[in-house]
Amino acid sequence: MNLQNTNIRKGRKFDQALQGAREVFLAEGFDAANMDHVAKASGVSKATLYSYFPDKESLFIVVVQSECALQADLAMQQIDQGAKPAVVLRGAARHLLGFMTSDFGQRMFRMCISEAERFPELGEAFYESGPLVVRQKLSEYLEAATARGELDIADVTMAADQFAELCKADVFAKILFGVQTSFAAEELSRVIDAAVSTFLARYGVDGAA
Repeated sequence: MNLQNTNIRKGRKFDQALQGAREVFLAEGFDAANMDHVAKASGVSKATLYSYFPDKESLFIVVVQSECALQADLAMQQIDQGAKPAVVLRGAARHLLGFMTSDFGQRMFRMCISEAERFPELGEAFYESGPLVVRQKLSEYLEAATARGELDIADVTMAADQFAELCKADVFAKILFGVQTSFAAEELSRVIDAAVSTFLARYGVDGAA
């Protein structure tokens, strides 16, 4: 479900409403949050809020989509895609893990999982705005790096998925089951270094590191 396919009308206070909704969903969760709370937090009237978003579900979807798009844009801006694969992949892993371990990322994931059965469109929106975007961006880079002779990959989509999974090692399961929600820089560096070295051992060519 994409933003352009939902009944959303942007207006002068759209971003203000979106920021208020973000704060409310993070503080209260999806189930407890309501449009009254969002209107109060964002400083807009309920009439204005409903003129932008027909219901709470569509509002939540746009919050997720907007945040994921922002994170993807930041990652692309901050990573020099002309650098060696080891540098690019390390930067991509750092952004991926940064979002995964962030308070926003963890809470959004839990909300989407808990509500997926009642509102499958929420899980679909999170998947399309998060993991699917990661796959697309990584695939584009891997295809370009392969064309330059820096990597040797026949199936870039599969390779992108594999790299994303490598970045989850020893982190995602702990988050999923609530074993650990905060990670030291050293812990994340260990995962990143292992993900990059393992990936390059499979797909790298001379000079990729």
